[in-house]
Amino acid sequence: MLFNSLQFALFLPAVVVRHTANQGLASAFRTGVDACLRLGADIIVNTDADNQYAGGDIPKLIQPILAGEADIVVGNRQTGTIAHFSATKRRLQRLGSFAVNKLSDTDIPDAVSGFRAVSRDAAMRINIVSDFSYTIEMLIQAGKKRMAVTSVPIRVNEQTRESRLFNSIVEFVGRSVATMLRAYTMYRPLRFFFSIGLVILVVGTAPIARFLYFYIQGEGDGHLQSLVLGSVLFTAGFITLLIGILAEVISFNRRLLEFLLEKVRGLEGPGRGNAP
Repeated sequence: MLFNSLQFALFLPAVVVRHTANQGLASAFRTGVDACLRLGADIIVNTDADNQYAGGDIPKLIQPILAGEADIVVGNRQTGTIAHFSATKRRLQRLGSFAVNKLSDTDIPDAVSGFRAVSRDAAMRINIVSDFSYTIEMLIQAGKKRMAVTSVPIRVNEQTRESRLFNSIVEFVGRSVATMLRAYTMYRPLRFFFSIGLVILVVGTAPIARFLYFYIQGEGDGHLQSLVLGSVLFTAGFITLLIGILAEVISFNRRLLEFLLEKVRGLEGPGRGNAP
């Protein structure tokens, strides 16, 4: 069955979708996914243009989806065994994957791997808004939307060139952290802002408690600065909590829009929409 499906795909007319200008990796991924959905794809496989991943591992990558065990499958490069990965890059990869797993409630050892398979239903529910990369945001969305996400070990080819997605490791780390915070704030706004607001409120109690101590001792006049600082922190903490509540209300509108987008995507396909 698997062989026949792949063999049949080889005889389908090739469709190339391109941007007239470089719009970034995330935008290219969105365009590609939309094109695949309009063409009626049941499983979408994404790979990088630098030939990093072994195409012969595609059957292994899609097997959990065919077996009904996963919605998204991420190829695990097993970066600890890749010769051209420096020790620093390996440590950063492990740390980054740990952070993404904590934020997304998933367990993917290679969270930034671009070799992944997505079922049609999952692709219809994933909405990438980042302008940098889709890998992190996809996992956070999938985790928060309770999709089944797993990984399989894959092979990698010899490196032929450096990545063109970023100019340095520092840039990659910075933009990845920004993507993680943005995506987590989008899907867990109340928890995010409530945590920050609570910390500010707790910190604000220290100078106020200090002022009250000296005030009880009859020396409050000389410690008004503590009262002012504590009041400012308390105000900032309550404002942060209110921002969290407002963001949570706004997130309900986003969910409604995503639901409508999913319905629109469901109407597209062979015989229903226009192929690219």
